[in-house]
Amino acid sequence: MESLQGKTAVVTGAGSGMGRAFAERFARAGMNVVLADVEAPKLDEAVAAIVATGAEAIGVITDVTDGAAVDRLRDAAIERFGRVHVLCNNAGVAGTGPSGGKFVTEAEWRWVLDVNLWGVIHGHRAFLPHLVEHGDGHIVNTASMAGHFPGHSAYTASKWAVVGITEGLFHDPQLRAAGVGVSCLCPGWVNTAIADSARNRPEWAAPTLGVERTPMEEMMEAYVRDQLRSGMDPAAVAELVHDAILTNRFWVFTDMQMVEGLRPRFEAVLAAENPPTMGFGD
Repeated sequence: MESLQGKTAVVTGAGSGMGRAFAERFARAGMNVVLADVEAPKLDEAVAAIVATGAEAIGVITDVTDGAAVDRLRDAAIERFGRVHVLCNNAGVAGTGPSGGKFVTEAEWRWVLDVNLWGVIHGHRAFLPHLVEHGDGHIVNTASMAGHFPGHSAYTASKWAVVGITEGLFHDPQLRAAGVGVSCLCPGWVNTAIADSARNRPEWAAPTLGVERTPMEEMMEAYVRDQLRSGMDPAAVAELVHDAILTNRFWVFTDMQMVEGLRPRFEAVLAAENPPTMGFGD
């Protein structure tokens, strides 16, 4: 895409964190912005902040695990602005991982995969035909560096899947023929509140009561929160995404040191050797 001026972006998970930063950056680029989030107060605040700058923006309460809700998001965007050009499938949750030394529960698997993977799938199904039809668009899927490093967690599984289907989408002949670009965002540590995403956990996916976390699990949670607090500012990630859309760049990494950390794994794969011990996502 040569210019974003006057075009329309839809961003899920736009009430806070990276999603809000994307929406704000797109607004500064002269785009109309449709913000989607499951949290009404945060969504309203984000929309109001963008509208106050003079940009055109609307908010649509959207649970990305619900395909019909994502359809309504698409319809609201088209009804208001006529056409969608950029879609950022960004909504995501971290989950909580194992508890009390036990493995991940079935409810945890379902909740995290519903949001992180099925949210992207619903976005593809709802928006791709529209993007292909008018032939001027770009889709950005938020994966993670956890989508490249091994880890027995619902979060890791969801992000590996997002990386895989996004790369597959890049090679899709329909999108190539239509000129629709594809980017896969794989952030490392970013200063967001994703560690608190359990605030939106449905009751059916709540952890079992009375199960205490082990000291190791408590230590790992503290480590993750500390890394997030010291991570990249979401606005800096938004700049990378903005530039990737304009240059039609597929991979969007925020930490090339983490990318370099993948080298031992790839070398082991090429040599058909047992996986090496990895320092991220274990």
